[in-house]
Amino acid sequence: MKTALITGASRGIGRAIALDLARRGYDVLLTARSEDQLEQAAAEVRQLGQQARVLPLDLAAPGAAAQLSAWATTQAPELAVLVNNAGYGLWGRFEELPLEQQQNMLRLNMHLPVELTHALLPMLRRQPKAYILNVASTAAYQAVPTLTLYAASKAFLLSFSRGLRYELRETSVSVTCLSPGATTTDFADRAGMNADLQATANKVSMTPEQVARAGITALLAGEAELIPGALNKVSAALTSFVPKSLTERIAASIYEKHLK
Repeated sequence: MKTALITGASRGIGRAIALDLARRGYDVLLTARSEDQLEQAAAEVRQLGQQARVLPLDLAAPGAAAQLSAWATTQAPELAVLVNNAGYGLWGRFEELPLEQQQNMLRLNMHLPVELTHALLPMLRRQPKAYILNVASTAAYQAVPTLTLYAASKAFLLSFSRGLRYELRETSVSVTCLSPGATTTDFADRAGMNADLQATANKVSMTPEQVARAGITALLAGEAELIPGALNKVSAALTSFVPKSLTERIAASIYEKHLK
């Protein structure tokens, strides 16, 4: 049986990815902080005829990656897919946001996928075909004032994905980086964005299901990177041609004006 491990699987894109993989015949291992929401997601997977096991865990806590990889190894020695989806953002000026909160975000957005990938790669390489999906963001393609460290952490994940993909090019493991734009999840609430900014984002948002379907299709096709949505693709592409100072001013004009 094919099995996938998905972090941040209790809601949003992670939950949608778990369900999409289940529809494609994968059993799933689900982890996030909320046990109730994990169990709800697991129940939906089982309704699709696939097995689902859950591990409630604070993935930003010290030792979380080691605990999770040990659990995954015992639960699914045939693990074929790793989805590094867990992450969140913080909105506000760098100097005004509590440093401890920002460090917690960096541990989840960067340290966890690195540690988990390093721990599970030997098992993935034993499979005839295996996949790693790193969920970044369109924010990875430029600096975003007031989401400064979030954008930087996603740029790190994008670069990590590119380098790792090349290193594994002659192995059975394929690496894909998924970079969604605005999506109808609780990202904005978790980041602390106000209602006006959320309303602006919602005008161009994709659903988690749309993002998941596109991401898993790209993953199983062995694609290197995917930015789902035509508008998101164009916006990210423009950062290669437009001066960075201009793209940063444009981003700041969207986000800074909503700060108090």
